[in-house]
Amino acid sequence: MTSITSSIHTPSASHGAYLQNQIDRAVDSLITSLPNPGLLSAEQRRGIIARYTAVLEGNFIYWMTAALLSVKSEEAREIIIENLHEEVRDCHPGMLRKFAIAASAVPTDSDALAVYHELANVRMFLGRLSPVANVLTMAFFEGFIQRFMDYLAKLAIEQGSLELEYTDVHGVCDVAHTQELFRALAAEMALNAAESDERLFEGVDLLAALIQRIIPGVKSQKRPTLVPTTGVTARAGRLGAAVV
Repeated sequence: MTSITSSIHTPSASHGAYLQNQIDRAVDSLITSLPNPGLLSAEQRRGIIARYTAVLEGNFIYWMTAALLSVKSEEAREIIIENLHEEVRDCHPGMLRKFAIAASAVPTDSDALAVYHELANVRMFLGRLSPVANVLTMAFFEGFIQRFMDYLAKLAIEQGSLELEYTDVHGVCDVAHTQELFRALAAEMALNAAESDERLFEGVDLLAALIQRIIPGVKSQKRPTLVPTTGVTARAGRLGAAVV
């Protein structure tokens, strides 16, 4: 791994492109390491669906609300409110619960306990209400969900389920959600150029660790530890630190 530091002092389109590239790579590393659904046992498939449900059903709206409370720009607020409106209006938690029931994968106490520590870390991170980092974290998760839906559907089908409304809906709508969140990210970067010692990818790494608890065996790309620094120049340097 090597680090490339940018000397650009203000947010720019290149920063946004860099961040989106890093998010795409983080999602790629998880998706490409997913275990073959056909080689998993029924209990392994059930466990993945159940742990995913235990995390998403009661937490996604909370996470997105934390992003809403964090942001300062009107553009970002409008984007996140529209996302939340869709989640609530169409009852996505209920849609997910139906998906889990049909796949005989209703979460148990053991499933909830299996993800508790990593889930708590994500909650605490988003609770810091850091605008840029929170939007980046949610953009990563939306990007992951969109690409994970096909795999999740295959798990359910292997379990004998035909209830695929949840995966069908999210496989389409989360494409737009991800792109919209990158627009929100650009708006927040323009207003929060003075954020100094924030580790932008901390939330992404915490979510990747949670995903690894949901799906044993998946791998995420490793990042170098960034040295804490201060000032706008330092922030621009962090935005330009690439893992190659």
